[in-house]
Amino acid sequence: MANPLWVVALLRTFFQARFFFARLTRVPLLGSLMDRWMFRGDRMFLLPRVQSVEINEPVEPQQQVVLPSRIVDEFIERSRYRWIMNTCICRESTGCRDYPVDLGCLFMGEAVLGIHRKLGRLATREEAFEHVRRCRDAGLVHLIGRNRLDPLWLGIRPGDRLLTVCNCCPCCCLWRMLPDLNPSIAGRFTGLEGVTVLVGEGCTGCGECLRGVCFVDAIRILENRAFITEDCRGCGRCVTVCPRRAIRLTIDGGDRLDNSVDSIGRLTNVG
Repeated sequence: MANPLWVVALLRTFFQARFFFARLTRVPLLGSLMDRWMFRGDRMFLLPRVQSVEINEPVEPQQQVVLPSRIVDEFIERSRYRWIMNTCICRESTGCRDYPVDLGCLFMGEAVLGIHRKLGRLATREEAFEHVRRCRDAGLVHLIGRNRLDPLWLGIRPGDRLLTVCNCCPCCCLWRMLPDLNPSIAGRFTGLEGVTVLVGEGCTGCGECLRGVCFVDAIRILENRAFITEDCRGCGRCVTVCPRRAIRLTIDGGDRLDNSVDSIGRLTNVG
């Protein structure tokens, strides 16, 4: 049975405290209990913005380039049930002015049938495709996989039949708390296999990539040059804002994307 709407209102009220709660996961024993209750079984993949991607293998002119967005499209095709949220609870809770509040999560799988009807609606494949297209056009990036927090706050089950597609902005996303989480939990939220972000010789250390671009604070300026830390999840936003085009994001071929589809498919059953 879905949680009552007052639970959602309470979450909005306490959303700004997410960084404090994230740091509690580093406290011995308490962190283990929080992990078991809120994050057990999690695995989420951040997909790069389409505009930032280079496929690092030869491609024939007539061959279609396989892009990370195909991963979301694949599960929209597979799923029997698709649910579009009316709003993004993250952006709504923070009063976001830079990205559309009405572009909420897309959920897939049998569990969506338990979501409170006032929070969104069931969608056709065509409506789901249009929703994620609007999200990409707005500059949002997809985070897809199994996220235990979603069935908890929505009050739905079974959790293994809910696939989450968050449409994340760099300023309000829940997962801006990743640097504060216990590393064993944060490590379950990763970039795609085969994604590499590199800073080239053209970098002047202007700092444009530091200005509210990286939602996990994975960029530093060292010796007048941008440096990408191991915390990078490969979203590609730094690539799109670099004025000198000195940052590149590459994917080592379409096979890596197929591997990611298989990995996500093992996490949840959306058929």
